[in-house]
Amino acid sequence: IAYNEFDAESSQSVQNAQIESAISSHVNLLIVNVVNSGSSDTSDAICLRAERAGIPVVFFNRPVEADGDEGVILDYYDTVAFVGTDPAEAGHLQGEMIGDYLLNHYEETDLNKDGQISYAMFKGEAKNAEAIYRTKYAVEDADKLLNAGGYPDLYYFNQNSVDKFQLDLTGKWSLTSAQDYMMTNLSQYNEDNGNMIELVICNNDNMAEGVISALEAAGYNTGADGATVIPVFGVDATDAAKELISQGKMTGTVKQDAEGMAAAIAAVVEETGSGRAMEDILASLASSEEMYSVADGINNKLFVAYAPYTA
Repeated sequence: IAYNEFDAESSQSVQNAQIESAISSHVNLLIVNVVNSGSSDTSDAICLRAERAGIPVVFFNRPVEADGDEGVILDYYDTVAFVGTDPAEAGHLQGEMIGDYLLNHYEETDLNKDGQISYAMFKGEAKNAEAIYRTKYAVEDADKLLNAGGYPDLYYFNQNSVDKFQLDLTGKWSLTSAQDYMMTNLSQYNEDNGNMIELVICNNDNMAEGVISALEAAGYNTGADGATVIPVFGVDATDAAKELISQGKMTGTVKQDAEGMAAAIAAVVEETGSGRAMEDILASLASSEEMYSVADGINNKLFVAYAPYTA
């Protein structure tokens, strides 16, 4: 299968021009990681242009519809599919992982011994469904487990914050953004002041790496024997995160199966010339591999399962 790859460099207008160029060059199929995640208007415009040219579209990774409109676009276009993840699943898994960890390590995590765990939350992107649900459920699900064990809710370190998270304003879920935030946080919230951040939750592993760099600079999470470890949790199970976990600098992450997602996309691409409907192709994949499932009520959406990773 011959293909051309385009990098929109986080610009929807650039991606739109690239899609137009690809269609004009008579490609057989488009595989799109849409820049404006969760924008029904953006996705619909891409689908409409491709449909007029008789070209199927496989969206992947980033949600293509606004929260509350899920399924409208995918149900309307017969030759469009989505291969990705259930946005809520990573948040739930991360929350369970955090809650389980704290139930087993509450006293050592509570550095200032005030009976509650003070946390920081780093959100990758404002309107991205994955970021929204990871931010929401990581805390909610951890709180449920803590409450069931007789412990109070997690306590956001800056009570003057309305949002209860710090957002990467570039929308790139970046290491640098989280590192800068964390270094500023530690200058005000530390053991000497008695208000130390005792837990860090990140929407992805890049941000977790940045947090750990800031913690290391402050003498924490160095991997040395006897060094104090502030638990840091991420999402993606990148190679860098796995290495940090093996070194004792990071506590856990949630694996997003890139290989599984790529394999599903490749299978869809291979089948698109067979004449089979998109929903039939996805149903066959879901029945053949345990890691795949079709979204409830949306036959053109295939989910690739997440999994917890701590070692």
